[in-house]
Amino acid sequence: MNNGRFATSIHILTLLEQAGEELLSSEYLASSININPVLVRKEVSNLRNHGLVATKEGKNGGSYLAKPAAQIKLADVYKAVRNESLLGYNKNEPNPACPVGRQINQHLDELYDIAELAVLQKLGNITLAEFCHRFK
Repeated sequence: MNNGRFATSIHILTLLEQAGEELLSSEYLASSININPVLVRKEVSNLRNHGLVATKEGKNGGSYLAKPAAQIKLADVYKAVRNESLLGYNKNEPNPACPVGRQINQHLDELYDIAELAVLQKLGNITLAEFCHRFK
């Protein structure tokens, strides 16, 4: 995952956990992350679609955690924002006449799967609540 979506989502979730039952606006979240509120709303929508965040519309609306932070694994967040291989992909098509070129993508895919599994296993052992305790 070669983008900032994981960091942005963890930042959002950490703020929501610390807010308790208070609803936080996308403007407030964006001011902490120092990004445009439109990007925050996009990530909040994605997190809502994955059951991690709930929202209330209207003047006094905002976002809040959909379930306790102790029930949210960082692996859940990673899965929610993952949109490509952790290590990326080669955009070039290797030469199929080359002994390496015709097999490289298969072997790289195996390495990528190993790396992805390791990330998911590590993040699966950390809850949002445990991560948030670092800010106390």
